[in-house]
Amino acid sequence: MEKKLFSFLFLFSLGIGQHIFSQSISSNKAATDQKSNKDWLLTNQIFKAQVIQSSDKKDIVLQNGLVKRVFRNQGTIACVSFQNLINGQEQIRAISPEATVLINGQNYPVGGWKGQKEKAYLKQEWFSKMQADSSAFRYDSFSVSPIPVLIKWKPRSWASNKVQPTGKLLQFYYTGKLASTNGLQLQVNYALYDGIPLIVKWIVLVNVSFQPIQIQRVTSELIAAVEEESAVVGATEESIQEQGLTKDQKKLIPAKGMKVPEGIYIETNYAFNNAMRYPLSDQTTHWKVDTSYTSQVNYNFRTPCLLEVYPDKAYQVVIQPGQSYSSVRTHELLMDSYDRERRGLAIRRMYQTIAPWTSSNPIFMHLVSKNDAEVRNAIDQCVATGYEALILSFGSHINMEDSSAYNIARWKSNADYAHSKGILIGGYSLFSSRRISDEDDVISAATGKPGGAFFGNAPCFGSKWGLGYRDKIKQFFSSTGFDIWENDGPYPGDLCASTVHPGHKGLKDSQWEQMKIQKELYGWLNEQGVYINAPDWYFLDGTHKIGIGYREVNFSLPRENQIILNRQNIYDGTWNMSPSMGWGFVPLTKYQGGGPEAILEPLQEHLSDYKQLMVQYYGAGVQACYRGPRLYDTDSTRKMVASVIDWYKQYRNILNSDIIHLRRPDGRDWDGILHVNPKLSQKGLMLLYNPLNEPITRSIKVPLYYTGLNNQVNVSEQGKHKQTKTLNRAYEISLTFQIPAKGYTWYVLE
Repeated sequence: MEKKLFSFLFLFSLGIGQHIFSQSISSNKAATDQKSNKDWLLTNQIFKAQVIQSSDKKDIVLQNGLVKRVFRNQGTIACVSFQNLINGQEQIRAISPEATVLINGQNYPVGGWKGQKEKAYLKQEWFSKMQADSSAFRYDSFSVSPIPVLIKWKPRSWASNKVQPTGKLLQFYYTGKLASTNGLQLQVNYALYDGIPLIVKWIVLVNVSFQPIQIQRVTSELIAAVEEESAVVGATEESIQEQGLTKDQKKLIPAKGMKVPEGIYIETNYAFNNAMRYPLSDQTTHWKVDTSYTSQVNYNFRTPCLLEVYPDKAYQVVIQPGQSYSSVRTHELLMDSYDRERRGLAIRRMYQTIAPWTSSNPIFMHLVSKNDAEVRNAIDQCVATGYEALILSFGSHINMEDSSAYNIARWKSNADYAHSKGILIGGYSLFSSRRISDEDDVISAATGKPGGAFFGNAPCFGSKWGLGYRDKIKQFFSSTGFDIWENDGPYPGDLCASTVHPGHKGLKDSQWEQMKIQKELYGWLNEQGVYINAPDWYFLDGTHKIGIGYREVNFSLPRENQIILNRQNIYDGTWNMSPSMGWGFVPLTKYQGGGPEAILEPLQEHLSDYKQLMVQYYGAGVQACYRGPRLYDTDSTRKMVASVIDWYKQYRNILNSDIIHLRRPDGRDWDGILHVNPKLSQKGLMLLYNPLNEPITRSIKVPLYYTGLNNQVNVSEQGKHKQTKTLNRAYEISLTFQIPAKGYTWYVLE
């Protein structure tokens, strides 16, 4: 009975929870070796996930030919090996619990063993001498199944990948055996994906008692990791975070300047900071010291080599009887290189695999409108130029919070008109960075009053207004048939000290509960087929696109500045993101100040700059917000816009493929990027730019390793004048090109 209830609640919780190219001989040799060994970044079909139990029933092996995790059953489960099968690197040096649950100040381990004295390495003959912690959750059983579909995505627009991932889910079941954990059933989940060295881990707790259970913290992953370097001491100066701490307290902080392990990339679905980069948005990854590791080289035992994953500010969560708690999902991607491009390619492949919706990339306009007639005119212009979607921008006359019958009917009519023309339609809505009321705003723990939020004043998602906002957004999309939601100022992790908001109990659970509300909303919209732009890192819970990274006031600078700055933004913003995951910006009309030299209107008078900006963005596979009242003002403008869109659609598959970074724009010489995709007939497409006031001729080496090509390649400039070139053993070709002053050129590689 309890096990059936656990399984049901677990499934229910899933439903609601949610290179710079090489210039060295050694790097080239590494690339050659990787290709000869079937590089997974080129071809990955043979790497299938499987779970194997040893004949003596002691070992359970989760592996796919790229990564292997071994668990041993010795009264309870311990992970005894976590290995990168690409380079043979072992990730763990000591046994750790599978997880810990903090209740009333006491940490209760889940799995793992005690008794390992030497923590620098692990030997199999030590296993039998170790034993379970007496306070640990009791291990019951395990099961194997296909990986679950966490979001049942319904694509409505073009996407490079519409296939849900496959793999194996390994689940370990535990039960609390002490009085303080009695009534808790726990599941440790490992999802191993086909074709990628990635394991996703999360914990589910179910309260099968008749009383609420308060959980102060769930640490859902603990890894005693192999350290990155041997340093006797860290930096000698005291860091800001150490000031005022006692000597014993300082021992718990990793020494300043020491590297954390880079053989494993960690990302969870609990990230926000408006930084538009995951490492700066991460709220859950903690690299700590391991003072029990007494043979480490660091004199003060302050090597950052103990990984713990938990939300920083989810201090207390109450699980009601019959309800469940699902932890953050930890994505553990094993790395086989220090090369920035290769590491970025691996991260991009992770998103393409586990969040296929991020490969959606509709061609959209950002309309500034005052009335419905302007909306319909913009829809007609989208049809005439080949655009696929229209988004009513900030400053437009749309209000999704107005749930009146008149407003719903009005926007349903506009949506029906767009759909009759084959155009998707969406709109902008602001959540945070505004004041609602004393009753509904985030309450500061320091003052007991509104204010002090990330954006100063902001509503609480758990307030009556916040819950109503969620419901109004759902009603708007359900009733109007809108296809796109641009959610600005999404919930940025504000803590709220209110004790009367219906969506949370107080300060300690406020962040966790507000995040749950937002995650559920994004997941629900995604499953309705709604495309979501949001300027924060919520990809793993259903959003599609984020800002590529730019300073808004730069769009008030002269167009000549914007052209180079935009290329820098594209170059810098696509190391860890696929082109489809980021948006840029083109101010057709005035934005953030600036004079006539900053904007494109009148469009007919600035066709050259307009086309250059379009080619830069579409050539990178990046959608920009072309913000203004229209896409064209004359027939010649329409023809120019349509010609660029036609070119983009002709090469859409390769232009949405991974980017190899050739040379960063610096205004001093050529710059360029190379799209690569070994699965297409068009293996690459390269765009080269000349920022100088005179024509240039340059000769470069073009790195083609990630195109999958081995011997020869057909190269055609702007689709013409095809020539065959032979790759050297570094998988490069020599190319001489010419570019006119302040111009560009492009090459197709087949």
